[in-house]
Amino acid sequence: MKFFLIAGAVNALLSVAFGAFGAHMLEGRVADKYIATWQTAVQYQMFHSIGLMIVAVLMSSTFIGPISSLNWAGYLMLAGIVIFSGSLYVLSLSGISILGAITPIGGVAFIAGWIMLIIAAAKAL
Repeated sequence: MKFFLIAGAVNALLSVAFGAFGAHMLEGRVADKYIATWQTAVQYQMFHSIGLMIVAVLMSSTFIGPISSLNWAGYLMLAGIVIFSGSLYVLSLSGISILGAITPIGGVAFIAGWIMLIIAAAKAL
């Protein structure tokens, strides 16, 4: 529970910082399509930071408790942040288009994480 709450909060902080960096430092330095790519990375990082914090709260004994499907949900969301958003950040800064081939792996991790959250809720409720 503690790990996912901290991971969610750290990623939310980073999302805000990266969003500010992109808005203030990238304009005029990278192509507009890469600024849009950067914004997508920031947006998905924030969404899944909140998802991590939801997982942490649900792991409390007050709600669902620490079950394996919630653990999987959290780790998959975290992996998705690193792979999806991370690859888009690097792509935006470097222009290395092959990194776009890695991004869908992170997207699949996000989807799998939400599926595991659904499974946890279905088991518990």
